[in-house]
Amino acid sequence: MCKRVLVKTRIPVDPVGMRLITWNINSLRLRLPLLKQIVEQENPDIVCLQETKVPDPLFPVQALNEMGFVHQVYKGMKGYNGVAILSRQPLEPASGMPDWCTRSDCRHVAASIATSAGPILLHDFYVPAGGDIPDPDENEKFAHKLAFVDEATGWFARTPPARSILVGDLNIAPLEHDVWSHRQLLKIVSHTPAETERLKAWMATGFQDAMRTITPESEKLYTWWSYRNRDWRKSNRGRRLDHVWMTPDLMHGLRDIRVLKDVRDWESPSDHVPVVLDFDPA
Repeated sequence: MCKRVLVKTRIPVDPVGMRLITWNINSLRLRLPLLKQIVEQENPDIVCLQETKVPDPLFPVQALNEMGFVHQVYKGMKGYNGVAILSRQPLEPASGMPDWCTRSDCRHVAASIATSAGPILLHDFYVPAGGDIPDPDENEKFAHKLAFVDEATGWFARTPPARSILVGDLNIAPLEHDVWSHRQLLKIVSHTPAETERLKAWMATGFQDAMRTITPESEKLYTWWSYRNRDWRKSNRGRRLDHVWMTPDLMHGLRDIRVLKDVRDWESPSDHVPVVLDFDPA
């Protein structure tokens, strides 16, 4: 069963400036050494993970404690999906979050972080990939993906976000330069109009695309490269599937966003790379 886990303690006021990393790790236990290396390199305050692929009883609490993340909120299941928020600062799990598509498949976790200007609500999502056939009538996985995004859009429209950050593997590359070839990928799952229009509608419920605030839409920007590419760097057939959204009331604090592209060259990497957000929460 999916669970939220909280290490309870008094919530202090944050220091000025925070660093958050979001990463589809594609198996937390398998890639714990890579996570440790990233943490040592970047020293984040918060890490949001997707595709942890670990049931809650086997979640590596102690190993993450040793990295400094003594506050952990997670939902996981065996072999599939799974999301986690890891923090050096206390977290308060968000209440009233939906069971998306009534599947209880561990694709979303949310938590509140106290700051000097008031709490920030952090959402960590792993949207269904959608399979290979971009037809909801022929492909149940694609139908599930569209239904998931529609449901999330409706929920956020009814519950307008404020002082919120949404990150994760949303499995959709919405803009022309979020993929290596807009023309060739229009009929490929992750960049079809049915998906991109829905993702933009979800973001329009109250978020802004923080990554594209830092990197203009006219520039190529990727966070994922397929394992099928023998030389991923040379072919550079990437997609921006991982996202950072912020509500307008937090955008003044946006400092920088970096894609850690070199992590894709590390031994036994995920096909996604981490994205680093630096912001002032005040």
